[in-house]
Amino acid sequence: MLPIKYILFDFDGTVADTIDLAINIYNRIAQEYDREPLSPEDKKIIAGGRAQDMLKLFNMSPQKLSIIMLRIKKEIHEHMPGLPPFEGIPESVRDIKNKGYQLAIITSNSRSNVNLFLKNNGMDQEFDFVYSGKSIFGKDKVFKRMFHKKEISPEEAIYIGDETRDIEACKKVGIPIISVTWGMNNPKILSTLNPDQMAHSPQEIIGCIEKIITSRL
Repeated sequence: MLPIKYILFDFDGTVADTIDLAINIYNRIAQEYDREPLSPEDKKIIAGGRAQDMLKLFNMSPQKLSIIMLRIKKEIHEHMPGLPPFEGIPESVRDIKNKGYQLAIITSNSRSNVNLFLKNNGMDQEFDFVYSGKSIFGKDKVFKRMFHKKEISPEEAIYIGDETRDIEACKKVGIPIISVTWGMNNPKILSTLNPDQMAHSPQEIIGCIEKIITSRL
C-alpha cells in the first residue's frame, strides 16, 4: 500500500464558512424559481438528510437544483473578499502542511472563487493545487478525473469533507474520508454512513489523519 502524500479538502462548508451565506442567497432568490424560502426547521432537516432524499422531500428536480446552485455560486463570488474560513482552519491547514503533506482543494466551486478566498485569508501558499469539477451526485467521477489528471493514486490520499455525498463518493473510489461536523450535515447523519474518522473541530483533523495512517500499518 502506498504511503499517504495528499490531504484533499472540500471547500464549501469545510474550509470556507459559506453555508449561511448560501442559504441567505437562496431565500432571497427562491421566488424567482417558484420555491419557498427555507425556514429554520428546513435547515435542520437538510442538515440531517442525504442530498438524494432532500430533492424528493422538497419536490425539486436535479436540473432545477443545478440552475439554482449556479446562481448561488455566482453571487457568492461577489462576497469572496470578505468571506472567512471556519475558526481554526488556517492553523490546522498550516500544521498539516508542516507535516510534509501536499494539500489540495477539490470542489464544485470555481477555481477563481477558491483562489481569491485563499489569497484574502493568507492561505494561498499552503495549498499545492485547486481542482474544480462540476457534479451534484457524481463526485466520485470528479475524483477519478482529478486522480487521472494529477497522476495521483487514491491510496495516496485522504479526503476531508462535510457532506454525506462526500462519504458516498469516497467509498466508491477507495479514498479514506474524515467527515467534519461543522458544515452542511450534522454528526448523526454523517455517522450512519461510517466515515473513516470524524472531526468535531479543525484541531482534531491532524489526529484523524494519524489514526487513518496507523490503521493501515
